[in-house]
Amino acid sequence: MQITKRLIGKTLELKVEGRVDGYWADHLAAAVDQEIRQGSHHIRLDLSQVAFLSSAGIGTLVRFYKDLKSIQGSFAVLNCSRFVLKALELSKLVEVLVAEAPESLLTNEASGSSTVEARVPASIRQVERSGAIYEIYPLAPESKLECRRLGDATPLERCGFAQEHCRTMQFSDSAFAIGLGALGEHFEECRGRFGEFIAAGGAVAYLPTDGTNVPDFLMAGGTTFPDVQVCYGIACHGANPRPFSSLIRFEAKKSGEPVALSLLLESCLDLIDAQQIGIIMIAESAGLIGAALRRSPVIAASESNAFEFPRIRDWLSFTAERAYTKSVVLAAGIAVRGSAGALAPVIRPFPNGSSSGLPLAGHFHAAAFSYRPVQRGQIDLKASVKSLFEGQALEGILHLLSDDRALSGSGESELVRGACWIAPISNLTAEEAQA
Repeated sequence: MQITKRLIGKTLELKVEGRVDGYWADHLAAAVDQEIRQGSHHIRLDLSQVAFLSSAGIGTLVRFYKDLKSIQGSFAVLNCSRFVLKALELSKLVEVLVAEAPESLLTNEASGSSTVEARVPASIRQVERSGAIYEIYPLAPESKLECRRLGDATPLERCGFAQEHCRTMQFSDSAFAIGLGALGEHFEECRGRFGEFIAAGGAVAYLPTDGTNVPDFLMAGGTTFPDVQVCYGIACHGANPRPFSSLIRFEAKKSGEPVALSLLLESCLDLIDAQQIGIIMIAESAGLIGAALRRSPVIAASESNAFEFPRIRDWLSFTAERAYTKSVVLAAGIAVRGSAGALAPVIRPFPNGSSSGLPLAGHFHAAAFSYRPVQRGQIDLKASVKSLFEGQALEGILHLLSDDRALSGSGESELVRGACWIAPISNLTAEEAQA
């Protein structure tokens, strides 16, 4: 099989030559998936030189159509050969998949561009900095977040959490939270399963430490929200149903490197002119660096030196290299320049620091899902979170860290493109566990 491509405006046209059967359909799928990962969301296949199309090939075409349609993209086949057209007619998919080339795509083909260019609405700012392009969509400009530290992280050092350290909590779809917890109605039910959790957009996901190593989740049902047993963490909420002031879209430049997490956070702080922000992010990953608990740190397993080398290997799993390199991630957390006040005990500095002269610190958890492209433009947080949990496989959960060891460090998490829902933090408080 041979595939050649050309870009016409914002539409990518791929000309396929050869057979699209059970074997070659996988090669075609890999090629198209790679283009989607690189940001092409409008794709046409020229099948004029395809001599055979099997049911496996048709299934691949239908998947492309569904995947791109789900993110407001488009997919169609053009110039079908006699054999391809017959196969699509037998499958009754001609009206779905076959499209004539629009006139706008035929304009200025030699220059590879269309005469009609999509313009960024005047209300949206577009900024280029640090190898990435940012688009800022105003949502509720006056919205601010209140963030509080839940409980005390100190018992983690000796793996000594007990019932008096934890509490039952629910998080609405206008709030988010990260920390150490488990899904369940009471402490005793969860004592052997506490692990990293993330709550955002009405969903809660966590990584049980009961030996299964299989992440689990629950979605909100109407006005009913899942119970979470929380040992410690950070929770943020807004004063109204629209808690975020801005949606910031970002994308690494085509010729540039992926966007490092610390650079993304610093850009977001600058773009909304704040020193403390809360963020929920859905992004395509170029690799995550982090750690996750392997055992539940309850008092029954209390050990004074659990996190000293070499025993730390029994308690924590680290990413020796970037993980989830071709996934889509849901991440949440806070980023702070300067003083973090009551949240200081549960945030960590980013080793790359900050160009503003103030130290940059934060705390983020990420849930990794099987890949799907992130829809462009202004998107809805709750709908996007729901689509991830209902349509993609949850692969893992990490507490994001930076590995800055001089010789063997893996650096920090990197992202290709995505959407960040952001608001300044107006109040930082500490809330002790309820006995």
